[in-house]
Formats: sequence, C-alpha cells, structure tokens
Amino acid sequence: MPVGYVLRRVGVFFLVIWVAATINFAIPRLSPADPIKEALLKVTSMGASQAGMEELTKTFAVRFGLDQPVWKQYLNYLVDLAQGNLGFSISFFPARVGDMILVALPWTIVLVGMATLITFAIGTVLGAVMAWPRVPSVVRVLGPPLLTLSAIPYYLLGLILIYVFAFLLKMFPLGGGYSVGQTADWSSEFLIDAGKHAILPALSIVLADLGGWALGMRGMMVTVQGEDFMTLAEAKGLNPSRIFTRYGMRNAILPQITSLALSIGRVVSGAILVEVVFSYPGVGNLLYQAIRIFDYFVIYGVAFMVIVAIGLATLILDLLLPALDPRINY
Repeated sequence: MPVGYVLRRVGVFFLVIWVAATINFAIPRLSPADPIKEALLKVTSMGASQAGMEELTKTFAVRFGLDQPVWKQYLNYLVDLAQGNLGFSISFFPARVGDMILVALPWTIVLVGMATLITFAIGTVLGAVMAWPRVPSVVRVLGPPLLTLSAIPYYLLGLILIYVFAFLLKMFPLGGGYSVGQTADWSSEFLIDAGKHAILPALSIVLADLGGWALGMRGMMVTVQGEDFMTLAEAKGLNPSRIFTRYGMRNAILPQITSLALSIGRVVSGAILVEVVFSYPGVGNLLYQAIRIFDYFVIYGVAFMVIVAIGLATLILDLLLPALDPRINY
C-alpha cells in the first residue's frame, strides 16, 4: 500500500473531524435557549428569587466557560477535544460527559450493533435469493411483505411491538434496559433479564432495516447476472449453488460491505427514537435528553463520538477496499 495514499487519507480524516467538530460547536448555539437557565428552572420552581437565579446563572456560566467570547470558547473546545476531555454535564453536574457516555455506550453497541449485523446477514441473503432465477416459491411469497416493512419508521414498529407483545400478550417487558431491583453485573440472571428487554427494540430495528438491505443486494445481483463471467460459469456447467455463492454473491456483496462499514460507524449514536420509545438506557436516549434540556457538553460529546466513529470506519474502509477487490486501485 503506497505510503502517500495512506497519509492523504489520514489527513482527510483529521480535516473531516475538524470541520464536523466546528459545526458541532456552532449548531447548539443557534438556539435562543440559555442552557444554564434551563438547568436551573427546577430551582425557581422551589421559590428561588430572581436575583438569586441570576447569581446562580452567572456562577454556572463562569464554571463552564460560557461567559467567555465565542472564539475563546471555540479554542477551549478544540483543546479539550484534542486531550479527550469532554467536560462536565451542565444538568447533571458534577457528572463528567465521558463517564455518562461510557455507561450508555455498551447498551447501544449491544442493541444496535447486534441488530445491524443480523439485519445485514438476513437482508443480504434474502436479496440475493430473490434475484436468483431458481428462487424457492416460499421466498417469493414472504419476500414482498418483509420488504414492505422498510417503509414503516422504527418508532411506529416499536409502538406496535409494545402493544402486541408487551401489553396484550405480556411476553416481553414494556421498556427499560433491565427490571427494577436488578443490579447491573455479569451474572446470568441479569444478562437473561437484559436480553429480554432488548428483544423488542432490536426486532423493531431489524424489521425496519431488512427491506433496505434486501433491495440493495437484489439490485446488485440483477446487475451481476448479466456479466460475462456469470455466463462463462454457466457455460462451463458449474454447480448452480457454486455460481450463486462464488460468482454471484461474492461480486455483488461489495457495495453491501461499504454500507455495513458506515452503519457500524453509526452504531455508537444509537437508534434515538427506538431507545426513547422503549426507554432504553443507550447513547441515543442520552442524546435525546441532552437536546431536550440544552446540555451543550453532552451534545458535544455524543456528536463528536459519532463523528470520530463514522470517520474512522470510512478511513478503514478506504484502506481495505483495494485488498477486498483487486479491480480497485490506489
């Protein structure tokens, strides 16, 4: 692999991170809401005077550096990011943003990561089979209804699943990451309980994404079937299953791998609406709550983590694609 190519890609990666971090810094400040006052509203509800409210607001603004000019806040923001310091939460002070993300991140990685991999595997195989001339009749019957589900948003599917399987049939919990009274540890009892809570949100993600993966793979398989190497393989009398897997799927799956890499990069952001609907303690729910109460530093932390994850996934993909497909050069 040429060293110059690697250095260029790494340089582009850091440039993208800087631009995205700058946008991440600017967007929350477009809101007219004051994050300090939003966090202190509960104090006023307990009868704090207006003067006391203003004094508290000034004290917190100094503590979080929000009293400084915007350009200085921006420089401090970049320096902190370079050091891996995401600061403190405004609303949950003195909790550190990094610690809050580390608590929520495993829940999101397990839920969204596993759901993404399952959806990729099922959708890719289903799409490939649907495009194959010798497709079983059962696939022709079950395929279209599964593809139709891709038109339904995550949260609507989540609400339907809650109503049917949690409210009517009472097979699964209504929401949350684990039952009340359980202690989060690595015991088998807790893992089984957490798994039951994750089934419905994961199922809503799988059902909503399955059609997209299947349609993408089906389109690529239709394209591949007209290639010369497929015609030559059939002319040689090779086994149809070998033609399907070694010649068809192997060449059609490359765009799917690209999409999978980008999807894995987005895993850390979570499925926000799904986590909100199911009250799941993941990063998506954390970001939603931070947006609701204008907690700048939590928004910064989560968004920056997503930016880095997607940028890193793209960088790795750029470096690996030429190795996966010899037709791609540097």
